[in-house]
Amino acid sequence: MNEPQSHWRKCSSCKKEINFSAIYQKCSVSSCRKTVYCSVNCWNLHVPVMNHKSAWAEEERAPKRGQETDKPRRRIVGKSASKVSSNPTSKEVLVVASKLKAYIKAKHDLNTSASTMEALSDIIRLCSDIAADSARSEGRKTLMDRDFKNIRF
Repeated sequence: MNEPQSHWRKCSSCKKEINFSAIYQKCSVSSCRKTVYCSVNCWNLHVPVMNHKSAWAEEERAPKRGQETDKPRRRIVGKSASKVSSNPTSKEVLVVASKLKAYIKAKHDLNTSASTMEALSDIIRLCSDIAADSARSEGRKTLMDRDFKNIRF
């Protein structure tokens, strides 16, 4: 007869049992979602092995006894706000505002208005168009840093 488990799962690193309703850690990287870790220390052991660039441990709670399921959870992902529109006439901001504001504050000790991002995005679009024409004129399909170096204002 099939005996009920005394624990929910085992840690992927140290193989310690993770009890039902216990707190555990899981990796933020989508390809590691099925692995669970009993502590942040065990999670840290797998990061260098898996060569994750930017990952973190997410604290979760194991299901209660009788509520566990092996079915995959359904995820509904909406339209990402970070994707640039495929519309070439779009006026989306192309600059990471926080990074630009930090740079200008550190280097010049000035504050930066929100409209600066839109103006700079327009300049980036113009420079990108000029650089793309340069790449095409050289018969390339790849935009390179050298295409931007000859742009004069």
